[in-house]
Amino acid sequence: MAFIEKAVVFLMMMMTAFQVSDAAVHKVGDSAGWTIIGNIDYKKWAATKNFQVGDTIIFEYNAKLHNVMRVTHEMYKSCNASSPLSMMSSGNDTIKITNHGHHFFLCGVPGHCQAGQKVDINVVKVTDADAHAHAHAPTPSSSAMASPVPPANVPAPSPNNASSFIVPKAQLIALLALALSTYYA
Repeated sequence: MAFIEKAVVFLMMMMTAFQVSDAAVHKVGDSAGWTIIGNIDYKKWAATKNFQVGDTIIFEYNAKLHNVMRVTHEMYKSCNASSPLSMMSSGNDTIKITNHGHHFFLCGVPGHCQAGQKVDINVVKVTDADAHAHAHAPTPSSSAMASPVPPANVPAPSPNNASSFIVPKAQLIALLALALSTYYA
């Protein structure tokens, strides 16, 4: 019983010390960024991602050559940049996903959307069955936890985001298991 009480106290301290989140950060186009150089297939890029509410989408690009416009589905299909829902042009634009559904973006520079510089960020609503299956997924073995590797999509804190240090739930569980195994070894 003492073990469980200590584990619960330790977990509560960890939860208080860190903001726990399943949120991910996605850089559009990965290392290539938001560009028309290199024939980036943004449709293929988006298809490899599992976007969720709470995730952050980052558009990095040369602000002298590109921009980011949020548009409707019809505007996305026809590459119509005449009246976007919103426009960004900093070269390092961050968007927090706050709702499910499709989020359409394109570059409004003439010819860029037609050249493929557009992306559909589809945020699928997670059902209760999906959440239940995820919660009951097998846990990693203790040997896998001995040397935790941070997920590739979680950035290290930098001076501009250090005040909100986010630890993914899976990483927190691995840290907790490692700490408890060391404490009770």
